[in-house]
Amino acid sequence: MSTLSVLASGFGLGASLIIAIGAQNAFVLRQGLLRRYVFEVALTCACIDAALISLGAGGFGAVIASHPTVTAVAAWGGVAFLGVYGAKSFLAALKPGTLAEGQAGAEPDETSRAAVITATLAVSLLNPHVYLDTVVLLGSIAAQYAAEARVFFALGAMCASFVWFFSIAYGARLLAPLFARPAAWRVLDVFVGCVMWWIAVSLALGQLGF
Repeated sequence: MSTLSVLASGFGLGASLIIAIGAQNAFVLRQGLLRRYVFEVALTCACIDAALISLGAGGFGAVIASHPTVTAVAAWGGVAFLGVYGAKSFLAALKPGTLAEGQAGAEPDETSRAAVITATLAVSLLNPHVYLDTVVLLGSIAAQYAAEARVFFALGAMCASFVWFFSIAYGARLLAPLFARPAAWRVLDVFVGCVMWWIAVSLALGQLGF
């Protein structure tokens, strides 16, 4: 199998795992619309994926799979964070602003670089599905390749993450005219809140055995 085909396989699998409606993607989209530390948010998400993919390709997925306590702790932490963040989104929907207001600093508690990066880390890492997808699933598939090919497979998956997160972060600007209206922000905030709570509930039910 050629190097290009291995890269393409990794890129395709990586894209299929991250191109889905989820808490992380919804968060990145919102930050892109607000044009608030867009580069930092996209880079943080992509680097987290790259690190986890490296762990998976390096065989760490088998370690996590054999220690369910690790994913359980991450799951309940994710439930708590997503529950709180979802509630904040619903509250924001009650008093929607406009894109111009958001750029001017309508939400001072989330305008600092440290606060935004912390939220990015939380929404990225407090979801056990990210470990199952990038470390366990992708790692198990990467293990089927020889050592050298495995590196290119992982690089392909990493490229998919960088392309995706930077695309939705900066591509969100194309929606700027729509989000000049408060009604559009209300819809987005309700959507983000529903996504956050849906994932939180699914995580909790999974841990409870339902």
